Amino acid sequence: MIALALATAVSAAPAALFGHRQLRRRKAAAELRIDTPNGIDESGFVRIGGIEQWIEIRGEDTANPVLLDLHGGPGATNTYFAHRTRAWERHFTVVRWDMRGAGKTFGRGEQGTVCFDQLLADAVEVTGYVRERLRTNEVILLGNSFGSVFGLRLAREHPELYSAYVGTDQNVCGGEPDDIAFHETVRRLRSSGKGSAAAKLERMGADPTTWTAADWGLNAKLTASADPFVATMFKKLILPAMWFSPRHRLRDLKAGADGMKFSERVGVESVHFDAWRDGTRFDLPFFIFQGEHDSLTPAPRARRYFDDVQAPHKEFALITDATHFASFWQPEQFLELLLTKVRPVVVAARKG
Repeated sequence: MIALALATAVSAAPAALFGHRQLRRRKAAAELRIDTPNGIDESGFVRIGGIEQWIEIRGEDTANPVLLDLHGGPGATNTYFAHRTRAWERHFTVVRWDMRGAGKTFGRGEQGTVCFDQLLADAVEVTGYVRERLRTNEVILLGNSFGSVFGLRLAREHPELYSAYVGTDQNVCGGEPDDIAFHETVRRLRSSGKGSAAAKLERMGADPTTWTAADWGLNAKLTASADPFVATMFKKLILPAMWFSPRHRLRDLKAGADGMKFSERVGVESVHFDAWRDGTRFDLPFFIFQGEHDSLTPAPRARRYFDDVQAPHKEFALITDATHFASFWQPEQFLELLLTKVRPVVVAARKG
């Protein structure tokens, strides 16, 4: 859906809009500038897993805890949202990484092997790079949507690498069959006169383990387009963030859209990951902050998994007036949760 919307916007944009885009990008670049004495603002390609992968590190004080952001999609880089989360950088050093198959990493060329296990191995290597580069053992793992699928395994298998796990748009695969969201999408499509689209979903069936990569991509697109809240979010949040990003040229936007299509192969692979079977015990603080209206990764399912989690400290919170991409739709509310729930636990562990 992001790829289609972006392609439509670029092709339809008159010359005046490109001029307006340049003005907005210059303003955003000025607001993103970091000039504090102990600040950091660096980005570039780092050799990870045998290929060059894009990593951005930003924060006003490198003594702050680190947030390692695992983006969703798969293939949907979060680097577009730096302007939305500028306030986070006063309290955390934010690290964003374009995984293989995503964003500027995809635009670089050779992707090597792109699969769930390889992304997991890459994430461990990125974590090591960040710990060494920032000379810290204090890394908070922040999993978004698809990134939260393998973020759970990272946090469970490598508690020595992370000081806490935070899931948002938490995607919980496996467990008891749950086709409520699927049938709600079919209902919404039919009620809005999109009977043929509803029929396509019904022919696919509600069991994601039987889908092809194309089926997985179609379900994601139709689920998003059928939800009016998500449609508003795409129009008011995602497309402006991409279009006015001062750090992304038009060819970067195209690479990002192409990467999402390319990465559907990993999306369909991820549905075979069973979070409950993989384990519900975590040897680190565990948090889930979920959009209350999320139709793509519904909050009740995330809550069911959370209730089964055993961890030395755990907390769950709803982000009000938010659907998917909750942390970027409500960045101030999300920051408040980080500051009042996560950071005190991390700082107390540091003092201890």
